[in-house]
Amino acid sequence: MYQESEDWTEHIRVLRILTEMFLPHISLADLEQTFFSKVLPKTLQLFDNLMYELSSEAKGLTSQNTELCSTVRNLLQTMVQLLETLTSCVRYVCTLQECVPLESIRTLPSSVLYVIKNTFIHCKDSESVYCGHLHLISDVLQAMFKETYSLQKQLMELLDMISMGSASTEDNITAMVSVIHTVLEICSVISNMDHALHANTWKFIIKQSLKHHSLLQCHLKHNDILSGLCKDTLLSFQSCLQLAEQMKMSDIQEGTDLRLFQKTVKLCRFFANSLVHYTKLHQLFLQIYSTFPPSLYAPEISEVHRDEISRVFLVALDPLINQLLPFSPFMEQVLSEKLGLPPEQQLPQCLVLITIMDKLSSQPEEVQALWNTGKSLSLFSALFFSFQQCSGELSLPVRLPEVISTGQPAVPITLYHYVCVHLCSFIASTLPSHFPQLEYALLDAVLGSSMITSLLAMDSWCFLARYGTAELCAHHVVVIAHLIKSWPSDCYQVSALGVLLRRMLFLMAPDHQAKFAHKFLPEEEENLAVWQHISLKALNPDLRKRVACQLCVAGLAQCRRWLNSRRALGELQPVNTALSVLLAAYNFAGDTLEAELQASILGVLGQFWTFLQAKQVSDAPCLQQTLCLLLQLLEFFIQALDTQLITQVFALQSSLFRLDPPDHVRLAMVDFLSSMGKVFIPQEAQRQVVPQLSCLFASLLADQTWLIHQHALEAFTHFAEETSHEDVVPQCLNSEETKNKVVSFLAKMRQVEETTEARTERMKQERITCSAQFMKMAGELESTGEPLAKRACHPPSEEQYKSAVGTMEGAVEAVKLLLGKGSPPAWLAVKLEALHTAIAILRDSVR
Repeated sequence: MYQESEDWTEHIRVLRILTEMFLPHISLADLEQTFFSKVLPKTLQLFDNLMYELSSEAKGLTSQNTELCSTVRNLLQTMVQLLETLTSCVRYVCTLQECVPLESIRTLPSSVLYVIKNTFIHCKDSESVYCGHLHLISDVLQAMFKETYSLQKQLMELLDMISMGSASTEDNITAMVSVIHTVLEICSVISNMDHALHANTWKFIIKQSLKHHSLLQCHLKHNDILSGLCKDTLLSFQSCLQLAEQMKMSDIQEGTDLRLFQKTVKLCRFFANSLVHYTKLHQLFLQIYSTFPPSLYAPEISEVHRDEISRVFLVALDPLINQLLPFSPFMEQVLSEKLGLPPEQQLPQCLVLITIMDKLSSQPEEVQALWNTGKSLSLFSALFFSFQQCSGELSLPVRLPEVISTGQPAVPITLYHYVCVHLCSFIASTLPSHFPQLEYALLDAVLGSSMITSLLAMDSWCFLARYGTAELCAHHVVVIAHLIKSWPSDCYQVSALGVLLRRMLFLMAPDHQAKFAHKFLPEEEENLAVWQHISLKALNPDLRKRVACQLCVAGLAQCRRWLNSRRALGELQPVNTALSVLLAAYNFAGDTLEAELQASILGVLGQFWTFLQAKQVSDAPCLQQTLCLLLQLLEFFIQALDTQLITQVFALQSSLFRLDPPDHVRLAMVDFLSSMGKVFIPQEAQRQVVPQLSCLFASLLADQTWLIHQHALEAFTHFAEETSHEDVVPQCLNSEETKNKVVSFLAKMRQVEETTEARTERMKQERITCSAQFMKMAGELESTGEPLAKRACHPPSEEQYKSAVGTMEGAVEAVKLLLGKGSPPAWLAVKLEALHTAIAILRDSVR
């Protein structure tokens, strides 16, 4: 039928019969050999004949020659039908299965692309082909363009389904390479025809190139692809400028030109993003540096070879970053919050950010603004986040070369030191207009869950305080102080803010320190929460003495008010704050306090020990904090403690230790025991205190927590050197293992020597644990942003009853002690009788 007919319409009819009636009955495996290899060559011949006939007839087209006009329109209609038939053929193949083997349809993509390419060329050249009479056939020509568009879209859908395994044949690879190169040629044809078509065609090229990267990378014309992207980026950009210029000249800022301008700008952005996506430069940096020292995942190579690689190869990558700094898509990729990098690429990411920081100061203001104030993370925040992920490298620590002094060779410094130096250098060059982003990043890092990242932010902030103006430092100190006042004191973030405040006060100008003391008056109890974090050494001698005295008076008043009240545990937090303030005063200005005031403080401290009970302390975290503060304060009065108070202190510690107190309580005990070397224990107390002291030391020296064990070794050494009770020392070493550990500590011998390889592997495992913990804490912090549900009214717990009864028991013991010291007041008997009646009523209500 096909061979005997010369009618174009008949040819199309035969092709439709083949595709609609024969094609569905052929299996996918037989399609290429049975159908496509035989039908498609003839289809292309039909297409070429149609194109030749169309071009020949179009030359004589005029509005007067209606017969020729009708012939040309019929040819175009036939072409549309041919395109429709090919589209339905491709669409059918898409329905066969999800993954289509290329060898089953090898002829189809190249044949269809040939038709698409030449049809678009015909449309593009239509002005010259139809000799100025385009209006006569524009509707049919437009229909042909639309059908070609649909055919290309359908073919790209099919090619997305192509499967090419690692064992693909050379023929399949050649065919796929040919497809991509032909689509690249189509891109150059349609560049000025349709924005959406142009963008989608480029998307297809990049997607397929990356999808089959491992198979095609050695065969693709990468230079042509990159050149094409660059060319189209430039052309689109020039179109933007032309449109903008036209709108400026015509003073029209809306309408069709504006919409076209906006579309063209978006197309420019698309090409720029495609360039970054295709080249994968950021990813390339991360992959290279993840396998190069000092990465934990790098192979071991000699320093000579490492230096040569750096000098010859890596130095060539550095200028590329310079070129990409003004490039918004590159910035968005580097600062993305959703990078999801594997562990080995965390350090390279941190180093890339440092490299960018080093280069930004020499860039124009608009480039600096791009990185510091963009829509995504600022460069500051990105660095702190990246730094937090490098827990293994920080713990090891890895070292990087850095020139410390001008003219001197680079020396290896720790990762922390390296990042801190470069970050501070960057802060020094930061524009004042970018300080909001800097301050936000610093505060966010200080309040974060990573202690080492918080410390980096504090170091950087203190540099900013010294490098910036005195007014900026004073402003930051006031802001931090207000934050501390406004937050609950048991938040771990308050501890971090307190450390920062303590450091920052040293950097304030003397007149600003005086204003700070006036703004946060030490004698006002609401300000004690701030002063408990401050080192009074930062103040000048006169101001230090005055503030210390005022803090002690305010702290004493707070303690006495609670001691003289019902001593509810719920009201203990202000007391702990007052004790913290007393501790701060003694730590930094104890020598300035008058003897009478010191005696008052010791008297108040003694009152606390009259009611503290081991079980109650063990059950109540707030009382544990109270105990720790009391032990630290007693160290300052260690030689002034009377026999009764020493006995009470050791009795409570011994009882509490049997209840397995938490680590921070143990550490407070260790420090207190260390100070006992200065004390001569009175004869009447030795029988009780000495066994308790030696037992406590023995237990703490055997503690399995390395931090407590290390502190116990240091404390015991200090005690042994100072104590006059030499017979106590051997009593503390109640086992050979403990003796050996003390001897090794004194000889500065390491217990276990860990190899570098084992340490590196341990760091890798710890990184995984740390990352999981940080993610968990970040999730908890995010959840706190939700409104809190109204608290349900639950019945009181057993622990609440225990706490209340413990308070009652403590009060009874306190009264007993007071009765033993002297005659009671006349009203006491009446008060005790009333309490007896109240307790009887409580007892009856329980029955």
